[in-house]
Amino acid sequence: MHLQPEDGTPATRPQRWLARLSFLWALAAVATPAVFAGLTSFAMLGLGLGAAAVTVAAAYLFLSRRGVRRWLSLVVCVAAPAAVIVGYAFAALLWVAVASAALWLFAGVTARYALAGDQAWWRMPERPASAARHPFLIMNPKSGGGKVGKFDLKRKAEDLGAEVFLMDGPEPVDVAAVADQAVGRGADLLGVAGGDGTQALVAGVAARHDIPFMVITAGTRNHFALDLGLDRDDPSACLDALSDGVELRVDLGLIGSRTFVNNASFGAYADVVQTPAYRDDKLGTTLNLLPDLLQGHRGAKLEAYADGTEISGPQALLVANNPYGSGDIAGLSRRLRLDRGTLGVVGVQVDSVQQAVGLLRGRRARGLSLLSATKVEITADAPQVPVGIDGEAVTMSTPVLCTVRPGALRVRVPRERPGVSQQELPLDWGRLRCLAAPRLRRRAGRRGLPRAPAPRAGLSGHVSEFAPEVDHDQRHEQLDVSRRAGQRDDCL
Repeated sequence: MHLQPEDGTPATRPQRWLARLSFLWALAAVATPAVFAGLTSFAMLGLGLGAAAVTVAAAYLFLSRRGVRRWLSLVVCVAAPAAVIVGYAFAALLWVAVASAALWLFAGVTARYALAGDQAWWRMPERPASAARHPFLIMNPKSGGGKVGKFDLKRKAEDLGAEVFLMDGPEPVDVAAVADQAVGRGADLLGVAGGDGTQALVAGVAARHDIPFMVITAGTRNHFALDLGLDRDDPSACLDALSDGVELRVDLGLIGSRTFVNNASFGAYADVVQTPAYRDDKLGTTLNLLPDLLQGHRGAKLEAYADGTEISGPQALLVANNPYGSGDIAGLSRRLRLDRGTLGVVGVQVDSVQQAVGLLRGRRARGLSLLSATKVEITADAPQVPVGIDGEAVTMSTPVLCTVRPGALRVRVPRERPGVSQQELPLDWGRLRCLAAPRLRRRAGRRGLPRAPAPRAGLSGHVSEFAPEVDHDQRHEQLDVSRRAGQRDDCL
């Protein structure tokens, strides 16, 4: 009997041995300094931790101060890690540190290869898709530095039978209205070649009419496309979804009445991108505004309530459509799944050097809030607050309500796409432990430890027949039960 992942597929022998090997590498990484440096290993550890604390403190002062103190802090920020290297070299222990770091690297590589085999954990379920009779694609020729023209996307899409609308006029285009009109004329698939903000607006229309939505990676960053496993280097590869596609059912975020596919950000980032000078000088504007924002001299004071849990006075708040890896506050990493029916919430409050250094504690840091929720309410001491919605700067009246629509969007993607590489998988040591030692888990089960229930239709994106009439309130309740059970048993 083997360990059973979420979809009931047994863990393979290579997975189990890779997981065990990753723990051996990690143990060797810890043991190497102790064996070859003896008591000096404690000094090595202390020096490394001290340098990390100094580096973080100097980085905070660089961002929160002006004038001479800012540039002195930058010098210290660069010099602290260099001092550690020099110290190890003088003590003839540099090779020990390098060897230990290499062993940690090996542990990470083997761990990710082991986890990559557990596809039910990170891969969204696919459904066969029939060809669209009247696909309608909206393309922005200016997006991504002109990728629409560079990759000849309009002609290629039309050769595959799609109707293409180019956003090339002098006046701003209401893309949601254009998409609505296309559906009224019989469009049975909507797609966008453009940035994430445009993707979100048209995705909302597709979800409302329960027709498939297609993403073409012609934007600058295309985080939504990254999380769908699409090819961001070759937008024309996304057009394969028209001829040989499969369908994913993913969640959508909702802020007020507006849809978002990635995240909504409040606080420091939103204040910076609202500034008119930001587009012409991003770095200079950011460095100029951050001192006032971090010291509370500028911007509204925020309060947030995530399913009733209070986050008091965050300087930066990120509400994501499904959680990002490692509690990413900037929304720069990726989401392995977009079908978990939950919002990822990250709040950061750093008022002092001590709190900045405390962030080294990760999830236990005092100024860091990492939550999952189905509803987040943001209030402020101002009637309106700036918000960054999928990279678009807007202003919204308070309070602002963010919710999630589980399984609301049918996404048509190519059958063959880059997907997730082993290097991009987060290191989940709890799941890795289950792969490495399944017998320990079975013994715990025989002692009466509660097991998570088997997934039901409607959970984690498995919507029965992808029915649009799913009761979302009931699905939230089911998801909450499943998450609580999963917290008791992270092996399933």
